Amino acid sequence: MTPAPSERSRTSRGQSAFIGRSVLRRGSGVKAWHAHRGDCALALPGRIEYSVGRVERMKLISWNVNGLRAVLKKDFLGYLAAEAPDLLCLQETRCSPDEVEQLWPAAYTTYWSSAERKGYSGTALFTNRRPMEITTGIGAARHDREGRVLTAEFADFFLVNVYVPNSQRELTRLAYRQEWDRDFLRHLKRLDRRKPVIFCGDLNVAHTELDLANPQANVRNHGFTREERDGFSALLKAGFLDTFREFERGGGHYTWWSQMTGARARNVGWRIDYFLLSARLRPRLQSAFIRKDVLGSDHCPVGIELT
Repeated sequence: MTPAPSERSRTSRGQSAFIGRSVLRRGSGVKAWHAHRGDCALALPGRIEYSVGRVERMKLISWNVNGLRAVLKKDFLGYLAAEAPDLLCLQETRCSPDEVEQLWPAAYTTYWSSAERKGYSGTALFTNRRPMEITTGIGAARHDREGRVLTAEFADFFLVNVYVPNSQRELTRLAYRQEWDRDFLRHLKRLDRRKPVIFCGDLNVAHTELDLANPQANVRNHGFTREERDGFSALLKAGFLDTFREFERGGGHYTWWSQMTGARARNVGWRIDYFLLSARLRPRLQSAFIRKDVLGSDHCPVGIELT
């Protein structure tokens, strides 16, 4: 289905036209916007192809940008042009498209899910291939007010962009996080019954001791509690694969670093950003990678390539 026309559309200097909202808007007050392709300051190729015989590869990237307006000032568009992903999932955008004075590259259509609370959370999708349908949330009002989930349906898979709630420093949100994990897994299973699923984003958990630099010092800290790690294990038990671990079994590979004490320069970090997919997509998975040298956020981009 095509997103239904909205009652509003407008343009201004440095801003695309935002026309229409998502087909399904779940969660009170959470906005999911669709931006049509239009004039822009930077043109990119519409489809990235790699010559492997006649096999085309598709590149998917996920990045917690820790504020899209902030990362735009740190050459985000330069990174986008250089990386040239087919699908780009952003987390922690902290804005709606109305709040970004920016024309996006013409090759991409953008979709947004923004939190009710201004300047908080939020996800977005940049895509150079038209999805069949866009939905927001997971179908539970108690979870769907923070713009944390954006799902795009394509012909042969679902792509779920997720920003998982943080349990907070004093674990004040750990009980809610466990509820979220269970409900999000149910959402994934519902989708997986229809067609294979790829999901990515900031999952706010280091799954094993290999996934953070100082595991013993963080045993009961948020992001490495037994409860959160069990939530990730449940994803694997349900048949989803951690794509990075399909290629790399060792430690020292991180996607987030504290902005204090020079942690990034010393590579004292955590791997909390992931791509997972349905096991039946494994034959199509060609690579999984971490772009640790890409700056602009306390997280770095992660990605996969599929045939």
